[in-house]
Amino acid sequence: MEFKQEHIVNQVEREMYSECVMSKQFSPQSDELGALGTLGLAMDKKIDAPTFLASPGSSQTTSESDLLVTVPACVYLNLEDLKCFEVVDRQFQRWGVIFHNCIAIHPSNPAFPAHSGATVLMGAPKTGWLEATFLQPVSFVKAFITSSQRLVLSAYDRDNHRLTQVEMPGSNLAGSNSAIPPNIPMMLKAPNIHRITFCAFDGQFTVDDLNFEM
Repeated sequence: MEFKQEHIVNQVEREMYSECVMSKQFSPQSDELGALGTLGLAMDKKIDAPTFLASPGSSQTTSESDLLVTVPACVYLNLEDLKCFEVVDRQFQRWGVIFHNCIAIHPSNPAFPAHSGATVLMGAPKTGWLEATFLQPVSFVKAFITSSQRLVLSAYDRDNHRLTQVEMPGSNLAGSNSAIPPNIPMMLKAPNIHRITFCAFDGQFTVDDLNFEM
């Protein structure tokens, strides 16, 4: 079965938004992903509301001014300002998300190409999982995933009840003979998503261009 790589065209308008956010408005377009839809992988989604490119702040929260601001309806995380091997936890807290077991890397292994830019997220120091907690409930999450193993992306509510999950059934490393291309888009859609987990069952994986909607 043949799969086609998703193609995205971003039209970007940048303006200053508060201290560290620029607006990014775009209309994603994609080719058909064939049977990927039946596997629970993401068909692209047109976002009509403006999406704000959220730049990271300090990983240390020291005052109320560093806490959650009024978060735009659609947030797109700018990973490019993170340093390579930087532990990622509260850098995006003011934009509504905290990470656990997460570092930023510039992949040196060509099997894990970035989807855009040079920086991606990886689960570490523990292998095979990464978690993100939202400070306000969201309804939609999307990211581009490259994994050495089967990967499950799950969403949970505030009471830790699983709301929904999608699965990539096997590896999609670049340069491999996998039918699934690298940086495959995966998404979750459900009301009141409080937490998401990426689990690759002791495999290595990267997460890029993570975005979410309230």
